[in-house]
Amino acid sequence: MMFVFKYIDDLVGKGLPWYTVAKLMIYASANQVPLALPLAVLLSSIMTFGNFSEHFELVAAKSAGVSLQRFMRPLIVLVIVISIGAFLFSNYMLPIANLKFGALLYDITHSKPALSIKPGVFYRGIDGYSIKVGKKDANGDTLRNVMIYDQSDLKGNIKLIYADKCTMRMSTDTTVMLADLFNGHSYEDVQDQRNSFYPVMRSTFEREVVRFSLESFKMIKTNENLFKDNFQMLNLRQLSTERDSLVAEKDRRAKELSVTVAPMYGFIRDTIKPKMPQVASLPIHKDSIILTSKNILDNFPKSDRARIADNALNLARTAKSYVDNMTKDMESRSKLIARFEIEWQRKLSLSFACILMFFIGAPFGAIVRKGGLGMPMTASALIFITYHIITTIGEKYSRECVLPAYKGMWLSSLILLPLGIFLTYKATTDSAIFDKDAYVRSFNRVVKYLGRKKEKI
Repeated sequence: MMFVFKYIDDLVGKGLPWYTVAKLMIYASANQVPLALPLAVLLSSIMTFGNFSEHFELVAAKSAGVSLQRFMRPLIVLVIVISIGAFLFSNYMLPIANLKFGALLYDITHSKPALSIKPGVFYRGIDGYSIKVGKKDANGDTLRNVMIYDQSDLKGNIKLIYADKCTMRMSTDTTVMLADLFNGHSYEDVQDQRNSFYPVMRSTFEREVVRFSLESFKMIKTNENLFKDNFQMLNLRQLSTERDSLVAEKDRRAKELSVTVAPMYGFIRDTIKPKMPQVASLPIHKDSIILTSKNILDNFPKSDRARIADNALNLARTAKSYVDNMTKDMESRSKLIARFEIEWQRKLSLSFACILMFFIGAPFGAIVRKGGLGMPMTASALIFITYHIITTIGEKYSRECVLPAYKGMWLSSLILLPLGIFLTYKATTDSAIFDKDAYVRSFNRVVKYLGRKKEKI
């Protein structure tokens, strides 16, 4: 539904066949699998162990000497297999699906809307023509009071065709639309080679056929190689290779910055006289300047001081502008490198999330002792929303280079991992952390203790 809401404007009115829209939605749904799979594991584990606990099957297993860890062992193996499958899907199938989706969506968004001529409105969807009709018959193919401005010669509105009646039909190969015009007139401004206009030429016809090319309405298949370098279209090996190339290019640009800016503030070295900054390369003194005053300009003649200051100021402004541009370039390169690193870490973190959600959902279901669909659905939604929000925050920090990619993408797992360990421990020891009677009893004990202490005082 997110896909439909986001791209509905690009799909409506294009005259797309149903299988093209279905293909696009299948490619888009593939991108949701790595995100939906951890939620599915969480919901199914809460439902399964909630049913076991609700019907006292876990109690029966423990009474028979089967611990919760041993009871969960086959499912742990299954979840590990699911996690490996999620990684393989993200690493090999998802980049291909994203590539197909990106190329197909580009073709659709850049194709023209389907031919739709409305009465009383100029239609300019066909290249080189402007069409206006008075009204349309009920069959939709017959038009009345048709005006066609022929602008295909790129000379403006110098040719006009008017007809009382027009019928539209497609050619057999659907590349040309044929307009049969009846009982009309044609007006054309005649020009000579010097662009001098002669009186308009008018002709009358009983029937005339105008051919409109529809090549621009066909969806042209774009070469997928144009999109293959995007970070979403690459697997782990390709992401690592592309990231190394970007880092090498960034280092090269950094060295170029030092090589370019350093000569602007270089030093004239002399073995006898002290080192003195080279000022604006003015041909005032061939040798180095010996400082006789703390104010550097006082060491030069008064007639040259203004020129030296202006040249130094221009040099500083040039250096500052160059450094500012290079700084922005470095920031953009760092953010681009971060996108590749984020995608690399995402393939691993989402696979690990399947295991993490199982170790949260299974003991949670065993403790709350509620199966079915209602409570597990609510609990899994709250837990997964928390996980997703933390992941989104970490990814945003990584994109802005506030956190390294591995910290941002593993932040949610790092925060929720203690919760999984805690719930597993409590479920193993038969803790009643979700039993309200236990909290009521603890509260009453605290109240009694405070009451006795007050009486002693």
